[in-house]
Amino acid sequence: MNSLASSDQILATWVVVILYMAVILFFVIRGALKVKSISDYALGNITFSPLAVGLALAASMTSAATFIINPGFIALYGLSGVLSFGIVMPIAIFVSLILMTKRFRSSGTNVKALTMAQWMGKMYNSERYALFFAFLSLLLITFIVLICVGLTQVLASSLNLDPVWVLAGVIIFVFGYMMFGGANSMVYTNAIQATLMLIVAIVLLSSGSQYFKDGLDGFIGQLSEIGPYFASTTNPDSFLFRDYFEIIFCQIIIGIAIVCQPHIITKSLLLKSEKDVNKYLIFGIVVLVIFFQVVFVGLFARLRFPDLTIDGQPIPMDGIVSAYVVSEFSVWVMILVVLGLISAGLSTLEGLIQSLSTTLTADMIKPLFGKYYHPEKSGKQEVFVNKMVIVLLAILSFIFSYQQLKSPNLSVGIFAQNGVYAYFSAAFVPVFFGMFFKNVKLSTVFTASVIAIVVHFAVYYGRFMPYMKEVVNNPAIASTSALILSSLVAIIIHFANQKKSTHV
Repeated sequence: MNSLASSDQILATWVVVILYMAVILFFVIRGALKVKSISDYALGNITFSPLAVGLALAASMTSAATFIINPGFIALYGLSGVLSFGIVMPIAIFVSLILMTKRFRSSGTNVKALTMAQWMGKMYNSERYALFFAFLSLLLITFIVLICVGLTQVLASSLNLDPVWVLAGVIIFVFGYMMFGGANSMVYTNAIQATLMLIVAIVLLSSGSQYFKDGLDGFIGQLSEIGPYFASTTNPDSFLFRDYFEIIFCQIIIGIAIVCQPHIITKSLLLKSEKDVNKYLIFGIVVLVIFFQVVFVGLFARLRFPDLTIDGQPIPMDGIVSAYVVSEFSVWVMILVVLGLISAGLSTLEGLIQSLSTTLTADMIKPLFGKYYHPEKSGKQEVFVNKMVIVLLAILSFIFSYQQLKSPNLSVGIFAQNGVYAYFSAAFVPVFFGMFFKNVKLSTVFTASVIAIVVHFAVYYGRFMPYMKEVVNNPAIASTSALILSSLVAIIIHFANQKKSTHV
């Protein structure tokens, strides 16, 4: 793709990116000095305010997907995407977040869990189930790849560099500093990133004011000119927003289940007091409402580039927001927006690296190889193993991100959704049942998790259902099928077990 960045923009971006890196490293070194064990790395040993944790939640829930990748879907398919990603899914997420956070926090504090897999193992009294979830958490690498690709697109456009070199730089820097800081540095860097993201969300949303000079009707009229379904609430020509089943029903189910990701639901464990939970939720949700509206920028980008080309070259879907930012804003505003987009990526990337590496270290490697640790040095050895796990994750992330940069299946968003949706489809029943049902048997939730994984990938790759016959398929359909079927099976088994125990 041809670069739109001027030499002034490139130079100024370099200066600001280097300063930004320096600020992050300051907090990482400060946090790293306090990490003495894997527990410190996972949950921190500093008292955080509900505002800081609420901002960290908002930052880690709305990543490069919300700020960079999802607006690309909206630029392709129009208002139907805004209804799906900007209205229906956020409402479902907020309801789920309020219900689940309080229950998870009380049970998570009681079972003293550092990770989601550990919570599963302790809740159902099974180390094997914890190990099973530690393996499943590898699916979250797909989300790390999405963020790496999103960050690469933004920086490559702003600095006019080869995306492969930018990708290597991003991975070495972020994975490098995450080997040391953990939660102590992450909550502070997340809070700074969320503040930047908030400013940038407002700048991006106000950038489309020119398209509203004839009011809302005038804006809709301009959208209508782009294509037959671009201004309608469904788009039969798209892969994701064909009808209300995809746009509303699937997104409600996904929005409820999406909260069952380790870097989201475990945030509440960083609060030291029960009375902070309401404040944390209020701060987090207010900021999230603004963040989720950034998908509107996809509409502005499409009006800016009606045929989605620059100098006759097609803009790849994952590069649409980057192209819009570089072409739309003056040098300093552009740099502010680029920093906000970097923050949107880094905030979630940090959370994912921290929760995934902790899970693999504490819940996969320790149960399998812990017997080889030295009894007096096991704490230090675990911290070392955690660093090696992060190195391995960095290598895998580079390989998959390179492949997605070179030949994505429409967008890296599809690749990431497929992995992440499969993970939380398997996690939903054990988390939900663990919090809201009594005397749940391990066999019930284990069966549900296996069914969810099998159904998700069978529907997606087996192309079951009429919806799944396209060149690019919607992972939300596969995940919705998995969630409904696994929940139904779990309810039937659970109540059958309850009946049996009352008759005995």
